[in-house]
Formats: sequence, structure tokens, C-alpha cells
Amino acid sequence: MRFSVWPINQQPLADVLTVARHAAATGWDGVWMSDHLMPASGPGDVPVVECWTTMTAIMATVPEIRVGSLVLSNTFRHPGVLAKMAATLDAIDPGRLVLGLGAGWQINEHHAYGIDLPPPARRLQDLDEACRIVRSMLNDGVVDHSGDRYQLEQARAFPVVARPVPLLVGVKGDHALRLAARHADEWNLWASPAMVVDRSRLLAAYCDDEGRDPERIRRSAQAVVSFVGRAAELDPRWGRAGLPLMIGSTDQMQAELQAYADAGLDEFIVPDFGLGTGSHRLDALDRFLTEVAAPFRDRS
Repeated sequence: MRFSVWPINQQPLADVLTVARHAAATGWDGVWMSDHLMPASGPGDVPVVECWTTMTAIMATVPEIRVGSLVLSNTFRHPGVLAKMAATLDAIDPGRLVLGLGAGWQINEHHAYGIDLPPPARRLQDLDEACRIVRSMLNDGVVDHSGDRYQLEQARAFPVVARPVPLLVGVKGDHALRLAARHADEWNLWASPAMVVDRSRLLAAYCDDEGRDPERIRRSAQAVVSFVGRAAELDPRWGRAGLPLMIGSTDQMQAELQAYADAGLDEFIVPDFGLGTGSHRLDALDRFLTEVAAPFRDRS
């Protein structure tokens, strides 16, 4: 299993880069960034870094480690422009970028920034079309496309990528999973091990419909990780948010990781927001990697 770090984007860029550099230096497999323009709730005056420019800073200043989006909101960027952006970012250090894409959902940021947020069914239709465009542009270089939402004529994704950029689709709902079956090289969700099993069954059924082998889609999931003893001790933003949790002792966390491994997970992602700040956060990341994750690591 791979293990990657997710620095929350509700912090200064310098703090994000500190986490990314530490992750690369201590043997983590990847760094992921979320794509939000403001917090979903609570005070709005906290620093929030933008996903793509932060990924660019990581790619340019932190060596070797994989860098990916978890996940880009399709409502924020035209997919033809996004494919061009991805081809350019990949050129910094080819083979490290993972392009994660989702439908978008957070109402308050769309309202604040004047960005249209269509109904859920339309967002999934747009995401389906966007995945087709991004895939075609990155694979073929030049694309003509006439769809319900997007129109492209001789759109070029140069520079040509040295090798395919993996497309990650971040979805969990019944209908949305069909898009992962259709387009994804990698698939991500917030989920407990039981949820991974449940959603994987439906993904496999959709893959059969699409003529794809579900085993060719790498699966990643994340949970709030903390060394506190119980959920009530977590920051209320995370302990009461209904997110899956991995808390407690090393033995308890390893039992949970074993359940993820049994569920077929390829990569577990650790958000840093349950691990404290400053040196305490870096120490917690070290402790997780060396004490909890070590028996499960994929060294291939």
C-alpha cells in the first residue's frame, strides 16, 4: 500500500510547503492538495491557498514525490484549459503529476466567487464530458470536440506529455461511480473500509458494463488520522463532521489499515489537519509512517 500526505489548504503556503518537503524527505509516496477557495463553514478569514498554483510550487521545489489534486472542481476550470495546464505542469518533472477531477459541490464558494453550480445531475454530465476532453487532449495532443457543454476546435495540449498523466476521479455516489468506471486510472473517496468494499462492488459492476477490468483502477481513500484516544478529543471541525476516523493506539490504527488492505485499497491518504501544527504535526507524520504504516508499505 502507498501512503501519502494531504496538507490542508486552510494554512499559509509556507506551511504547506514545509509539510510537502518533510513528506518527500522522510519517504512518503505522495502529496495531495484539495481544490477549495474558502472553508465550507466557520470563519472565512483564514488563509486558503489555491490548489493548482500550490501544486506548481510543490512540483518546482520538492523533488521526486508524486503530486496530485484531490480533487479539482470541474466547475472552476474549462477542461481544455485544464488539459493545457496539466501538460505544462507535468513538463516540470515528467511522471509525477496525478490529475484528480471531481464534479464540484461546495455551495458557499461558488456563490462567493460568482461561479455557476448546476444541479447534481448536470454536474455529473459536465464531468463526464470534461474527462473525455482531458483524456483526449493529453493522449492525442490535438482535439476537436462538440458536446452539450463544451466546444473545442483544434485545441492543443502541447507540450506533449512524456508519458500518460493518470486521471483520478473522486466520486462516491451510485450514479457518479459510473464515471470512475468509464474514465479513471485512479479512484478516490472519503470512506471507511466497509464503504470501500461496498463502493468497490458497484464500481466493478459498472466496469463490467464499460468493458473495463476493475483491477486496473487504483483505489485510494482517506480518513481523519489522529493519535488522540477518542473522537471527542478531536478538533470539533473534524470530530463531528461525519468523516471516517482513524484514531487511537498503534495497534488500533494497524487493525484499521488491515481492514483497508483487505478491502483492496492501494493508497491511504493522511490529511494533516488531525495531527496538530508545526513540529507536532511533523512528529505525528513520522510516527504514523514508522510505527503504524511500516508493515503495510508497498516498496515496489
